[in-house]
Amino acid sequence: MLAREVYAQPAIDVARALLGCTLVHVDDGVRRGGRIVETEAYLGPHDRACHASKGRSARTESMFLEPGHAYVYLIYGMYDCFNVVTDRVDYPAAVLIRALAPLEGCLGDTDGPGKLCRALRITRRHDRLDLASPTSSLFLEAGPPPAHIDRGPRVGVDYAGSWARRHLRFWARRDPWVSGVSAAIRRLRSRG
Repeated sequence: MLAREVYAQPAIDVARALLGCTLVHVDDGVRRGGRIVETEAYLGPHDRACHASKGRSARTESMFLEPGHAYVYLIYGMYDCFNVVTDRVDYPAAVLIRALAPLEGCLGDTDGPGKLCRALRITRRHDRLDLASPTSSLFLEAGPPPAHIDRGPRVGVDYAGSWARRHLRFWARRDPWVSGVSAAIRRLRSRG
């Protein structure tokens, strides 16, 4: 289980550091998990793509908690998305986990934020969970970082003006589970 100090850093640093770690959900005694291969950093209230850029609300309240808490929200009225709160208390910054390489117990594909939540059975009921608590059923474990990390603009934040073009998305180069990779390419890459 990752210590709180790992999360208590700027979101951009945490977004890089989480690549290679394993996201685990112990679901009714079944361990479901995957290696993190893609993340996005949301830097705080000044970041126009950050949900808290318009202020504190019922939806964003968990972003103001101590670093290492879960922020899980609904998008498009149908997909849950899992984030890790970073930085410091009362400073709403987070890292969205965008894709996982499936390791164990996954119930489907994990190559997108909504898909990985379905595959690990992470829902909004997990919002505000303390990922650094030894009793949490949802947590992250350390793992080796990828050999090469690429970065580029975040996905789906065109409304954020110049913030949409910032290179705040990080991924493991050539990993077949990064979002947006076609199933055919994924099969080819996973063979060798």
